Amino acid sequence: MNVEQQPKYRRIKQAVQAWLAEARYRAHDKLPSENEIAREFAMSRQTVRQALGELEQEGLLYREQGKGTFVAASAPAPRRVGQALTIGLITTYISDYIFPVIVRGVESELRAREAGLLLASTDNEKAKERDSLRALLREPVDGLILEPTRSAEGNPNFSAFLALEAQRIPLVMLNERYSDIDAPCLKVDDELGGYRAAEHVMALGHTRIAGLFKTDDYQGVHRMRGFRRAYRERGLVLDPELLVRYATQEQHSKPGERLRALLQRAPEQRPTALVCYNDQLAVRMLDVIRGAGLRVPEDISLIGFDDSTLAVATEVKLTTLTHPKTEMGRQAVQLLWRMIEGASERPQDIVYEPRLVLRESTAAAP
Repeated sequence: MNVEQQPKYRRIKQAVQAWLAEARYRAHDKLPSENEIAREFAMSRQTVRQALGELEQEGLLYREQGKGTFVAASAPAPRRVGQALTIGLITTYISDYIFPVIVRGVESELRAREAGLLLASTDNEKAKERDSLRALLREPVDGLILEPTRSAEGNPNFSAFLALEAQRIPLVMLNERYSDIDAPCLKVDDELGGYRAAEHVMALGHTRIAGLFKTDDYQGVHRMRGFRRAYRERGLVLDPELLVRYATQEQHSKPGERLRALLQRAPEQRPTALVCYNDQLAVRMLDVIRGAGLRVPEDISLIGFDDSTLAVATEVKLTTLTHPKTEMGRQAVQLLWRMIEGASERPQDIVYEPRLVLRESTAAAP
């Protein structure tokens, strides 16, 4: 059912629930009057009364005759570790690329601790991240593991994270963090990975190396930074056309289009190696290279990132860099557990060193 099809009172009810989830109003705070809410939503006072009445029946609000409607002090008492805790997990994707492996790591560790899991996905959209946060804030979660959505584009859902803090729900971040949220993070040293990828093909004699990076998240920004550092340290000049930056909504079009144009150059001007943001992109670019009548690695070397199942899914096995998918999921739960148990200090970040995995897709420059 979409928003237009919902009963009018339910739209008001959901809005008030969001106010409470984001701690806009806290225990015993007075809500705006029925007339004020009616004006804000352009609905009748009777519709407002129906929405508030349901929330009162659910124990979220209470009324005082002649004074108004107030937020109830209905938050559940903190539960002790071992009493079937529930952990929330919000990732950008659930069933795509490396994310199922990370989720399995989380599930494995929670199962060993006899804890439950509430799972949500944002599809890498900020609005869905907001909705997922609000939904989990209405559930009795004891901790949250979250992968930021397009982390390099800022955090429009800051108020929801403040609500987590207000409700004393510990938070751990995966792969990256928002710059305005002070929560421990488990991540790969992406800059080092980008550097090692470029350094590897440079050691094979390549000097015209293209880099394709998704830069609406910090993983891509850092991988690109390492790629550029390798150019500087080798004293090579990076042709701006060889550096392709793209956003999530462009991932199925822009990288392929730009690479096709580069491969149409004269042989002495086109790139002889390609460093990709991840394995998923590298597999797509493999098709583009073949479509141009070129071979990997004889004509162009190709390197990915994350050592995913895709890296060995084609007849040309990809050289790539490691990502500790299962271990990251398990250690995220372990770190979060220490916070739930009341660790006296904020746990330190966990940063994994990416290792080069040599396969068939890189070779000496032609």
